[in-house]
Amino acid sequence: MTKKTVLVTGGSGFLGINLIRYLYERDYAIVSFDIEPFTYPDMRDKIKVVQGDIRDVAALDKALKGVDQVVHCAAALPLYKPADIYSTDIDGTRNVLDVAQQNGVERVVYISSTAVYGIPDHHPLREEDMLDGVGPYGKAKVMAEYAALERRAKGQVVPILRPKSFIGPERLGVFALLYDWALDGHNFPMIGSGKNRYQLLDVEDLCEAIYLCLTLPAAVANDTFNVGAKEFATMKEDYQAVLDYAGYGKKIVGSPAWPAIWTLRLLEALHISPLYKWVYETASKDSFVSIEKAEKVLGWQPKYSNQDALIRNFKWYIENRNSFENASGISHRVPWKQGVLGLMKKVF
Repeated sequence: MTKKTVLVTGGSGFLGINLIRYLYERDYAIVSFDIEPFTYPDMRDKIKVVQGDIRDVAALDKALKGVDQVVHCAAALPLYKPADIYSTDIDGTRNVLDVAQQNGVERVVYISSTAVYGIPDHHPLREEDMLDGVGPYGKAKVMAEYAALERRAKGQVVPILRPKSFIGPERLGVFALLYDWALDGHNFPMIGSGKNRYQLLDVEDLCEAIYLCLTLPAAVANDTFNVGAKEFATMKEDYQAVLDYAGYGKKIVGSPAWPAIWTLRLLEALHISPLYKWVYETASKDSFVSIEKAEKVLGWQPKYSNQDALIRNFKWYIENRNSFENASGISHRVPWKQGVLGLMKKVF
């Protein structure tokens, strides 16, 4: 039987590399397409690597020749400039969908986000709930979903996955703050009491959901699905598991939400904090989705709880800390610059 060829946009990113490894183990031929260099020596000689921008139609067209399926993971994340977010996440998604169809690609799995729900007034969130993205990233994700639905209405197979914040090996970004403080033996501050429930997702469970969307019949997969951990406690309890694993006897320390939020708004405006609105405005609130549809329709069964996923990611961080200790940036692959928050470690 001939191998299926799948192109992964954003293949150099955190989700991209985890998905590439996952699909390679399941006998896929893989093409990575990303604007960033592919820097994973364990996979570099096992797949085809194309460095390109999803905003470049010609580059996409060339990369998609002979491709059977696409998983569209590439996105400009919330810390990017608004213009880059809109051009990448909306225009780039339209390009991927259009060029894939022109090249006879069977289906395009689009990785959206639960950011499309904005800051909701009820839980759990279900796929039919109103979309109301917060900030350029959330709004762009909503518009990208609309583009996918337009193509689906015209007969294209475009499964949409809305994952909760996902973590696992290779994930840094905002979670590096928690891991850095835990490993250095500090308490960790939390916006609000921490009694809210904030669902996460292990990247391996997300890869399994993607695989199901690639392999199940189109009549089943061509829909929109929330994906998140099945088991999660309060935010304070889940994050405390990381401090307990670090072994210094440190604690999650709550704080009044609104003073913290106003302070972080000011720090963001002054460009001295890495935290953006979506992070600090939702951190003290419940945030979880129903995964019943994915369970019933796709047969998806997540393996990892919030605490399992956090500790699995923390173990990877401990093993690899030396390789990125001096790195920083605005993607999930590198630690974010702590800015003034780094000074707070001395207090905690």
